[in-house]
Amino acid sequence: MARVYNFAAGPAVLPESVLREAADEMMDYRGCGMSVMEMSHRSKTFQTIIDEAEADLRKLLGIPDNYKVLFLQGGASLIFASVPMNLMKNKKAGYIITGQWAKKAYQEAAIYGDAVELASSADKTVSYIPDCSDLPITDDMDYVYICQNNTIYGTKFNKLPNTKGKDLVADVSSCFLSEPMDVTKYGMVYGGVQKNVGPAGTQIVIIRDDLIRDDVLPCTPTMMKYKTHADKGSLYNTPPCYGIYICGKVFKWLLSLGGLEEMQKINENKAKILYDYLDESKLFHGTVRKEDRSLMNVPFITGDEEKDAEFIKAATAAGFVSIKGHRSVGGMRASIYNAMPTEGVEKLVAFMKEYEAKNI
Repeated sequence: MARVYNFAAGPAVLPESVLREAADEMMDYRGCGMSVMEMSHRSKTFQTIIDEAEADLRKLLGIPDNYKVLFLQGGASLIFASVPMNLMKNKKAGYIITGQWAKKAYQEAAIYGDAVELASSADKTVSYIPDCSDLPITDDMDYVYICQNNTIYGTKFNKLPNTKGKDLVADVSSCFLSEPMDVTKYGMVYGGVQKNVGPAGTQIVIIRDDLIRDDVLPCTPTMMKYKTHADKGSLYNTPPCYGIYICGKVFKWLLSLGGLEEMQKINENKAKILYDYLDESKLFHGTVRKEDRSLMNVPFITGDEEKDAEFIKAATAAGFVSIKGHRSVGGMRASIYNAMPTEGVEKLVAFMKEYEAKNI
């Protein structure tokens, strides 16, 4: 069977060259006689894998020496708890609610301290990013939290909030490595890798050294302390070895393209192709305010649930899979992550035009 165009929001499409290389090395990784899945995480071979992955990630993002890179188990939902456990020293933090994942992080933080809603776009079905230029931030807040790209609703912070000197913590799961970012503007950035970097089950945390400390909330398990993993180079326990291995290959793939500046150009072009069509279509239309549109996740609707369902069925049959919107909002969503080729977006738009001509 030929490969389909996979528009899933996560787990999501990976670069074909990475998958082929991993397949070639599945039984015998570089002459060691075993798969990466089988080798000890304490071996010199795996130490080289994780060291190269970190070095390449640092090169891609220009991560300063005073930030640690942690490769951890789980996904972003686990970090909803570990952020307040590790960073809510005064038991108070500000959250900007721009979608389901930011809301879940906010609700989780409220278990451990005073989570304050600083701004929200819930009044218009989180279809925009609220004004964050003058937030009601107080001196006793430990950090300000955002979900930088909203996978479900397709919005993105194209301008970071004014945190008034407080550390910014950002969930970047669905926009990670899609464009350059200045890590120094954040106290901590993190993401589950299954949307844009690798297989499910691995999380990456990039955190400034002074935020890694022993004096965390008393309820914090040893495994949830960032210091536990920072002190052991992400090898306190068995890490998600194969996930880290694939992430490392994706990092090298990005470097081979010319880095994040080149990746951004490709992503902007892909997004323009789809958004330009949605803006002119008489059948389909986008749901997000133009200035807040995501480059990665593009939701759209016909305005009729039956028509949406008919289109999803037809698109799936034509080889455009996982285009159904999140169960909480319906409609359609095309996730056009780094590994989605421009050809895939072009063919989707051509199919949509043909479908529209037959059904308008």
